[in-house]
Amino acid sequence: MRELRIAIPGMELAGLSWGEPDAAPLVLIHGWLDNAASFALLAPRLADRFHVIALDLPGHGHSDHLPESTIYTHQDYTRAVLAAVDSLALPRFHLLGHSLGAGVATMVAIAAPERIRALSLIEGLGPLGDDGSRTLDRFREAMVSTAGGARPLRVFPSIDDAARARALASGLDATLARHIVERGLREVDGGYSWRSDARLSRPTALRLAETQIMSLLLGLAAPTSLLLARPSPPYLEPEALQVRIDCVDDIRVKHMDGGHHLHLEHPKAVADWVHGAL
Repeated sequence: MRELRIAIPGMELAGLSWGEPDAAPLVLIHGWLDNAASFALLAPRLADRFHVIALDLPGHGHSDHLPESTIYTHQDYTRAVLAAVDSLALPRFHLLGHSLGAGVATMVAIAAPERIRALSLIEGLGPLGDDGSRTLDRFREAMVSTAGGARPLRVFPSIDDAARARALASGLDATLARHIVERGLREVDGGYSWRSDARLSRPTALRLAETQIMSLLLGLAAPTSLLLARPSPPYLEPEALQVRIDCVDDIRVKHMDGGHHLHLEHPKAVADWVHGAL
């Protein structure tokens, strides 16, 4: 495993890599409030065939935070990933994303179809959408949150305490959560606090309408494989997700028993799925 620093316009991204640099590149994009170490158990199982590059998205892990005057959106994450693969001189590559990263990976593949060899998605297809039912309330909540500033980050006495807190919040076993937590912490007075930008926890003011997301998915040309946990979480409602799946011409869907972080819970099975997909 090697540390990466990647210069893109206006900031630096961090990441981790595995495998031989001359192997076929496979770019990994993590979920919300995770980081590149989310793939610490999966990536070594793929490194025999690929040069695996896991990015820390802006505001996550060891990557820079966006300026105070900006907000975090799927569109900006997409630009950052495209800038990162440009900086790494990857004209064509395989792409895998989990959760938020699956949404970002979908949009990268739609934005630059000529660059994506194949797309693998875990627990997500496109960004979170808006059916209109909470648009007004969400907008007002976001404006109040922005006006109030970011809340102070919690300080934990130890890494184990932070891992237990993350496990409680996510349902992920604390031993598995520790992979993400260790990379996501920094030492402060009194213990450890999160490296991630506190603004990531603010509500999003405006989301793309579901009809807009469907229009984007109609332009997804890469061979796509989607892996879903069973039972499905409430934010991936099967009927609504099926509407999105039906928008993609070349897609294969597989279900696997487990939680939202399948790649941490079942790294061998997920690696077998990736090898079969790519």
